[in-house]
Amino acid sequence: MVRWARTLTTSALVVVLLGAGGCGEAEPAGDSAGQPPEQITYMTAFGAVGRDAFAWVAREKGYFTEAGLEVEIKEGAGNVTNLTALKSQQAQFAALDFTGAVIQAGKGEFTDWRAVAAVHQQTLVSIMTTKDTGITSPKDLEGRTIAAATGSVNQLLFPAYARLAGIDPTRVTLQNAQTTALNGLMASRQVDALGTFLLSRSALESAAKKEVVVLPYSDYLANLFGNAIITTPSLLADDPELVKRFTGAVLKGLRYSVEHPEEAAAILSRAKPTYPVAAGVGEIKAMTASVTPTGGAAIGTMDRERVAQTIAVLQESGIMPAGLTPEAVVDFGIVGQS
Repeated sequence: MVRWARTLTTSALVVVLLGAGGCGEAEPAGDSAGQPPEQITYMTAFGAVGRDAFAWVAREKGYFTEAGLEVEIKEGAGNVTNLTALKSQQAQFAALDFTGAVIQAGKGEFTDWRAVAAVHQQTLVSIMTTKDTGITSPKDLEGRTIAAATGSVNQLLFPAYARLAGIDPTRVTLQNAQTTALNGLMASRQVDALGTFLLSRSALESAAKKEVVVLPYSDYLANLFGNAIITTPSLLADDPELVKRFTGAVLKGLRYSVEHPEEAAAILSRAKPTYPVAAGVGEIKAMTASVTPTGGAAIGTMDRERVAQTIAVLQESGIMPAGLTPEAVVDFGIVGQS
């Protein structure tokens, strides 16, 4: 068992795009000419930051309009908040960390959702530290304290990462913290490392004013997806064409964002003026390699084999019980398989 320190700061697939052209996006379903747009709500994975800029891009570039949709974009606050919003019908679509949601489904905590596209083809969960700690490999984490957001996927996945990386988890202290406090804790050396996301590297470098060392979970958990777009089983059953139209439009925004990071960050900054363009550009560029699938598959692709491998790893690590199937977390009838 991992030892838990007292809380330092409280609280805390894709669409295989049918009929798509060379760019791989889905064709809008049906002719919406002359019809009022359907109004839907979408929640970002977490706040209004570069990794989520693609939704605002899809709106400003007219991709939602072309799909016959008027989309209200709300700022999400992680898996529990977003899954709760979907369950209570406050939103029809959301982004979240897919692996974390699988764990929650496997534990029976949230089951009324299905993924319809992958934003990131691999998990962005990482251990980060500053060079002056002397931590350069997973084994160096033994005897150290790692701060992570309370209840986050970073915490949930640590036992699996430790097992595969050859770490004795009983020699690592995981410290609960609020997400917004993480970089400050590392910068002031109140902890030895952070359980955070790869895209936070530049922010940590700015806060700590030191070189950052990154230990990606993907080095040992290569088959895990990162963020995904989700909706509800009821919407998939009642209006699959709406799901196709939204998914195709938001993936066009994702593709445009990674191909034009400066413009995408500027679009986000216009929507959220307090968010600096430079930070958005940095996040978008940092995630680009994770967005594009290997083997020429379309952006957003999810396949049953990888989802099954994700479930198997989580079950074998004792993170969740056996019994969950890929079809319980991804609707392959909509997204297809690569």
